[in-house]
Amino acid sequence: MSSYARYPSLQDRGVLITGGATGIGETLVQAFAEQGAKVAFIDLAAEEGNALAARLAGSRHAPQFMAADLSNVESLRGAIAGLRERSGPFTVLLNNAANDKRHAVEETTPEFWDTSVAVNIKHQFFTAQAVLADMKAAGYGSIINFGSISWMLKQGGMPAYTASKAAVQGLTRCLARDFGPHKIRVNTLVPGWVMTEKQLKLWVTEETKVEIAKGQCIDAPLMPQHIASMALFLAADDSAMCTAQDFIVDGGWA
Repeated sequence: MSSYARYPSLQDRGVLITGGATGIGETLVQAFAEQGAKVAFIDLAAEEGNALAARLAGSRHAPQFMAADLSNVESLRGAIAGLRERSGPFTVLLNNAANDKRHAVEETTPEFWDTSVAVNIKHQFFTAQAVLADMKAAGYGSIINFGSISWMLKQGGMPAYTASKAAVQGLTRCLARDFGPHKIRVNTLVPGWVMTEKQLKLWVTEETKVEIAKGQCIDAPLMPQHIASMALFLAADDSAMCTAQDFIVDGGWA
């Protein structure tokens, strides 16, 4: 990431990232740490999260990690409070955590549905609620909610995920209006099909690679670094008048 743009406004800024231990989240943690931000992140994957924090410990500010179940609001609130004690207040929030587990309509239980919604959108609202006081006190802030092009493409096979991700954009626009008077910006970063280790292991096949190549205008793999580059811009003061918007990074597919 060192060859990418530098954002002076991100240096020493408090950044909270959900789902930061692996995949896109891991790249976000690294990218913001390289900008000199005070990065804190939450994930259920304790081993991976601790390893990432240790690997980046030599950054200007050593990233702070706390393992927690984001689908449990009290656990989420406790983790945020604990990380705030270590890192200070947060003026950037990246609601990245999600789970795109495939499931058939006929086999979907109410419990599975509720768990999916909790991971994919419920935590986004309650994390934003938890950092609102920090941002109001600072007089500024940037919240980046992560969406998905899956519902735009009418992708089947995971209705709980696609319904939740469609709702993220409604949440963003509502919060942008409510938080705007406090100079807090709220945007949706909408990734396409990102080639993370998980996606390559579980879902990407030779057939889906053909589908991706056909769908994207740019026939090249969409990587976590592409998502992180947009996230840095939206978090920095360079995007000071961008709010209530969708920023799609998908190679031109949706």
